[in-house]
Amino acid sequence: MLRSFGHTARFPIFSVVSKLLERIVSRQLVNYLQTFDLLPSLQSGFRSGHSTETAVLRVLSDILEAVDSGDVAALVLLDLSAAFDTVDYDVLLRQMHLSFGQDGPALSSFRSYLHGRSQYVRRSMQKSSVMHPPCGVPQGSVLGPILFIMYTADLVLAVEQHDFCPHLYADDTQVDGFSRPQATCDLQQRLSECIDDVYSWMQSNRLQLNASKSELLWCATTRRQCQLPRSASRIGTDTITPSATVRDLGICIDADLSMKSQVQRTVASCFAVLRQLRSIRQSVPQLVYQTLIVSLVLTRLDYGNATLAGISAALLNRLQSVLRTLRLGQSLAYVARIISQSLMASLHWLRAPERITFKLAVIVYRALHCTAP
Repeated sequence: MLRSFGHTARFPIFSVVSKLLERIVSRQLVNYLQTFDLLPSLQSGFRSGHSTETAVLRVLSDILEAVDSGDVAALVLLDLSAAFDTVDYDVLLRQMHLSFGQDGPALSSFRSYLHGRSQYVRRSMQKSSVMHPPCGVPQGSVLGPILFIMYTADLVLAVEQHDFCPHLYADDTQVDGFSRPQATCDLQQRLSECIDDVYSWMQSNRLQLNASKSELLWCATTRRQCQLPRSASRIGTDTITPSATVRDLGICIDADLSMKSQVQRTVASCFAVLRQLRSIRQSVPQLVYQTLIVSLVLTRLDYGNATLAGISAALLNRLQSVLRTLRLGQSLAYVARIISQSLMASLHWLRAPERITFKLAVIVYRALHCTAP
C-alpha cells in the first residue's frame, strides 16, 4: 500500500519510490485507455498533445461557426470547488470497474492506493495529528489527474443529452449551444435544464458546483448584440447574470467575438514586464537580456494567439506595438542589426500577424500528424 505524508494541504510531499511506481502504473493505464479509446474526446486536461489553447480553440470554433451562420450562441463556464479533494473513492472505483473495465488485481491495487492514506501538516518543528482523508485524489501525485478524468467522464454524456456541446479541461467545464435569434428564450430554458442535470450529477458524485465563479456569455455579431438576453439565468439553486467578457482558461472572450479584451490584457501584461526589465537593461549582458525578453515577454505575446486569427488591423497593430517597443528599447547599433530579416528569423522574433499564422500552422501540422486534437 502506498502512503504519502504531506507537509501542507496545498503542496503534498511524496516519496521518490511512490512517484516512480505511480509513473509506471500511469503509463500502463493511459496506454490501456488510449488503445481502447476510452478517454472522453472532449476532455483536454492532462493529455499529451492537448492544451488550454487547443481547448479554447475548439470552443471558439463552435461559437464562430454558429455566429457566422446567423445564430446566437451561449457559453457557460462552470467552476468546481476543491474538485480534486471531493472525489469519492467508492464512486471512482465503481466507475473504473463499470466504465473502464478495471477488475481483479488491477482494481484491487487502485483500491489499496486510494484507501488508508495518512497525512499531516507540518510547520517548522510543529506537526499536526495524523488523519486519514475519506475522499479526494492526491494532488501533486502522478496518478491523481488521470483518475480525476476517469471520475468525471460521464459528465460529457450529461451535457450531450441536452444537445449542447461540452468541453472539459481538468475541472473546468465549458458548455456551449446555439439557436436562431428569435429562439433565444427557448435556448435559455434548455440551458438551465442542462445545468440542472449537471448540478444533480455533480451532487450525486459529491462534486461541488461553485455558482459564484461560474460565468455565462451570450455571443453574436455586433449588429445582433441588442437581441441577446440580459436576464439572469439559473444555475442550480443560484442565478448568474450574463457577462460582456469571460475568461476561459486564461483567454478572454468578448460577446461580439472581437477578442479586444484579450489583446488589451496581453499588451498590458507585456508592457508591465518591459517596465520591470528596463531597470536592469544596462546591468546584464545583451544575450541575457534577450533571453529574458523571450521568456517573459514573447511567451505572453504568443499564449493563446491562435485564437486571435482574423482580428482587426487595429488590434494587430496594438500587438505589434510590443515588438516595436522591444526594438526601441535597445541601442541604435543593436536596432540596426535586429531589423535584419535574417536575424529576426534566427531569433524567431516574427511580427505579430506572422506569429499568429505560425502558431496556426504548428497546430494544423500537429493535428494532421495525430499529435494534437
